[in-house]
Amino acid sequence: MKNAKIGFMPLYIKLYDDVGLAELRERLEPFYETMAKGFEEKGIEVVRSPFCRIESEFRDAVARFESENVDCIVTWHAAYSPSLESAKILAETDLPIIVMDTTETYDFGPAQDSAEINLCHGIHGVMDMTNLLMRAGKPYAIAAGHYPTSDVMDRVIGYIKAARAARALPGSKVGTIGGSFDGMGDFLVSDEEMKSLFGVEVVYSGKDLVPLKASVTDDEVKAEIAKDLDECVVLGDIDPAVHYKTARNCLAVRRWIEEKELDAFTVNFRKIIPEDGLEIMPFMEACKAMARGTGYAGEGDVLTAAFTGALIKGFTSATFVEIFCPDWRGGSVLLSHMGEYNRALSVGKSELKQIPFVFGDADEPVVTYGRYMPGEAVFCNVFRTPEGFSMLTAPVTMLDTHEDHFEGTVRGWMKPHMPLPEFLEKISRAGVTHHSSLVYGATTDEIEFFAKLVGLKTVSI
Repeated sequence: MKNAKIGFMPLYIKLYDDVGLAELRERLEPFYETMAKGFEEKGIEVVRSPFCRIESEFRDAVARFESENVDCIVTWHAAYSPSLESAKILAETDLPIIVMDTTETYDFGPAQDSAEINLCHGIHGVMDMTNLLMRAGKPYAIAAGHYPTSDVMDRVIGYIKAARAARALPGSKVGTIGGSFDGMGDFLVSDEEMKSLFGVEVVYSGKDLVPLKASVTDDEVKAEIAKDLDECVVLGDIDPAVHYKTARNCLAVRRWIEEKELDAFTVNFRKIIPEDGLEIMPFMEACKAMARGTGYAGEGDVLTAAFTGALIKGFTSATFVEIFCPDWRGGSVLLSHMGEYNRALSVGKSELKQIPFVFGDADEPVVTYGRYMPGEAVFCNVFRTPEGFSMLTAPVTMLDTHEDHFEGTVRGWMKPHMPLPEFLEKISRAGVTHHSSLVYGATTDEIEFFAKLVGLKTVSI
């Protein structure tokens, strides 16, 4: 996955140049460069603009950012900047706006030299500009704090990830194998709605997998099997023939993803039909695909698959999840599914296991299971309301459950930051679906920024 790329825009007032305050430039321009290098040190590609003072300079800078296909614009008020020079141009661009509100000076108490005022007063320019952005209906994020003594840059980078995720959704493609699960109605959305509301194209497999499976070579299958055995802990006996069939079918799905340039996919395990190219349910490929940066959701859920794919592209540490069983005593809930999770988020090696399959015409597969790593995360769910689509966000903690007795399953215990009964009541009162995404290392503010950028209302609990 390519590094994030930002347009970094310093805002200034032409008046200071007109009256000859050169000493301000001498202090402020090196600080701007210091921050730009700070972003680069954190793996962010930076497109620098000159200090922007008047409308034409802002317009030129935005045009350059657009031409270089940055993920977002990060603004910094080096001094007060009149909003009518910048806000219209920033509101009109499709690029997300992130405001970094900081100053070089750390200590501005009563003992400070009053001459420092002109070097530290960008904050009211921030308020001037953001007011106009708000009135124009332009979503923006803001992070305030002193660089480098605070975490302000890290918070900006969190919003950059959200912006990147949002830009990944329009124009993306989600593939579906087997259509939707009969009787599941909560996540159903038409292909037309996916296109018109989110810019997402739905691609159906049909019989595409038949020639793709035939094209998979024996050497490719053997190499995939060797990799599985090296990267996983084997549980029980695995029939080499079953493992061979699993690997071959999974590689066919991988080729389909690559050939169709899919950003996400979903599989209905009830509709695995050998005549259409698949002999097994490709649980293992779903796990591997998410680890590679491709979104996934089960049972034909193109909605959650598309959003999981976008979140993975922005935050990388994201996965499809489903709430299963409540632990009333411990105040947590088991996250699991039949055999699909982001393998990159497991503790240690994944578990390799052959399982029976009694849910349709498919043969039994070899699957990978694992335990979700502990850490802070955001639980998020995209759902339909009478007024349109919304996203629910909730901060959660994934517990360290190293002594669990669930070997041979996908598992992780998620503890909400409120009593479990209250959490379960709130999410169902909001109207969430039973398929969700989990994003490690994110904040609810970042995910809500993502939601606003893609046109979703937000419900935060």
